[in-house]
Amino acid sequence: MAVGVFELFSIGIGPSSSHTVGPMRAAARFVRHLTDAGVLGRTDGVRVELFGSLGATGHGHGTVGAVVLGLEGNAPEKVNPLAARARLEEIRASSRLQLPDGPAIGFSVETDISLMLRTLDFHSNGMRFSAIGADGGLLGERTYFSVGGGFVVDEDEAAHPRLDERELPYRFGTAAELVALAEQHDITIAELMLRNEEGSPQEVRDGLLRIWSVMQQCVSTGLRASGTLPGSLHVRRRASSLAAALEADPTDPMYAMDWVTVYALAVNEENAAGGRIVTAPTNGAAGVIPAVLHYYRRFLPGASDNGVVQFLLTAGAIGVLFKANASISGAEVGCQGEVGSACSMAAAGLAAVMGGTPAQIENAAEIGIEHNLGLTCDPVGGLVQIPCIERNAVAAVKAITAARMALRGDGTHHVSLDTAIKTMRETGADMQDKYKETSLGGLALNVVEC
Repeated sequence: MAVGVFELFSIGIGPSSSHTVGPMRAAARFVRHLTDAGVLGRTDGVRVELFGSLGATGHGHGTVGAVVLGLEGNAPEKVNPLAARARLEEIRASSRLQLPDGPAIGFSVETDISLMLRTLDFHSNGMRFSAIGADGGLLGERTYFSVGGGFVVDEDEAAHPRLDERELPYRFGTAAELVALAEQHDITIAELMLRNEEGSPQEVRDGLLRIWSVMQQCVSTGLRASGTLPGSLHVRRRASSLAAALEADPTDPMYAMDWVTVYALAVNEENAAGGRIVTAPTNGAAGVIPAVLHYYRRFLPGASDNGVVQFLLTAGAIGVLFKANASISGAEVGCQGEVGSACSMAAAGLAAVMGGTPAQIENAAEIGIEHNLGLTCDPVGGLVQIPCIERNAVAAVKAITAARMALRGDGTHHVSLDTAIKTMRETGADMQDKYKETSLGGLALNVVEC
């Protein structure tokens, strides 16, 4: 199935696209399945099993709450984060759940959702939903997998992947093909991606500017917030105080780069707090692209909304390659698939708006991922906070460096983006499961929670 830019950049809530956004969508999809099967009205109970990475970090990553909200028909792109928290407390207190267009049922968050460490065969992020009738009999059961970036497949799609039969003007499966098509037709990578998108050019532009406005709002909210983040670590929010310090001393020679850091921190602190986020391409890596886009708009001459659209389309084209040829799931390949992919995408987008050729853009993307290869996903305390928040800030600065390095050359380089993506996939396959979003290895094992 071909992936479009609006699937890579989708609006949701924190703290995790694969553990919050995906499970919410899966739960809502299960209820729709019950409706289609004609058994929703007879449903008296629902049981949920979360497997693998979802089971290991289900509470810290917000999976449990996301599933409950999804069963009530909420969608991540529309749900109000503040109202969602209040509703979850009501459900916990009343032990009652309202199925959309169906009955209110008894439901205990503590006992009707089971966290399982074992992993299902297809993917580490597995979920099994069961509907129970008044007589205790099974009315329906479905298994879903959250495969990264909020994408969800069911058991049938996992066993028999659907082929995308759409006629795309420019179908590409590798970076080499992408660059060759752009050069052959004398168009930019952004223009190529635009022509492959569904909808008119104006509709795509308007949609991407809406994505950008949500990114901006997320930064603005993060810069106004203070205090500590939810969870046992009591991590202090830093974006607001760092921004104030920067505004007090605009003569610092690293002023622009420090703002990039602040922008990324603001986004990922909001993500950790369960706020409104754009997956880019995941929530755990949501700060990289907005931070680099803010750098472009604030510090580069000639920046415009047209440039923002070009940036996002170019970054989206690179994201398609990661999604198709490796993974953007931390539970599958570690954080190289999340922050590494985001760094590569941001580097490509920035190189594009700075006038890079298709070859230079491919070079920037390759630099961005090459120097994130092997990056583990080891969230301390099962929370998307340490090292996730700072990691986004570092990757945003790295993306800018990658773009500038590539633009100093002519696009010729030794390691291709395709080779780097293949290496990322193989490295993820070799990586022990404890380093892939389970909180059972790395920093998560060696840092004492207090």
